Amino acid sequence: MLKPLGDSAILIQLGDEIHPTLNARVHALDALLQFIPDIVETVPAYCTVLVHYDPLRSTYNQIKNLIEEKISLLDESTHRPSRRLEIPVLYGGASGVDFESVATTLALSPSELIHLHSEREYTVYMMGFTPGFPYMGILDERLVLPRMSTPRTRVPAGSVAIAGSQTGIYPLDSPGGWHVIGWTPLKLFDPMSENPFLFAPGDIVKFIPMESGSLLPSPTACRWNPK
Repeated sequence: MLKPLGDSAILIQLGDEIHPTLNARVHALDALLQFIPDIVETVPAYCTVLVHYDPLRSTYNQIKNLIEEKISLLDESTHRPSRRLEIPVLYGGASGVDFESVATTLALSPSELIHLHSEREYTVYMMGFTPGFPYMGILDERLVLPRMSTPRTRVPAGSVAIAGSQTGIYPLDSPGGWHVIGWTPLKLFDPMSENPFLFAPGDIVKFIPMESGSLLPSPTACRWNPK
């Protein structure tokens, strides 16, 4: 489904749920849209792509027809191969201020909480709400919690958190209402770098628990597992 947003944007909706297969179609379409000259920017999300175009060069109907042509060519195989990233995490203590309360609320032992969060691989569905923040899922159903009723005014950069059926990492010190269960020393956003973002939509992420006091990796180091 396509619908106009203002006079210079079109929203493409491919579905209405958070699902890896649907999200793969989103990113496959996003890759195809890059070949339309008058598109200024695309913003892929869970099941939608927001397309910004230049209204001085193309009309809504012209862009709509070009998008529909790309949709007819859509194939999940057209999106880029997923990178597999391993992210070190210190769970609990000062690194995870909500770790104990989350474990208590979910009736889990500390080791069970760490295991459930780190045992599976997560898909990066989209990026937001601050530069470099990855929305990842889907959590084990035993870890599902609503967001905090009162967000914090400051969550430290590198905080690993959960909310709803998703997990994420705060790239910058910022307000936030997710439950913080750990911390990674990796730098997620570097505006001075040629590639400023550590993550990209479609990446596959695996969290690797670290022992407290262990040797921390470089802030820019991230293990890429190509399997």
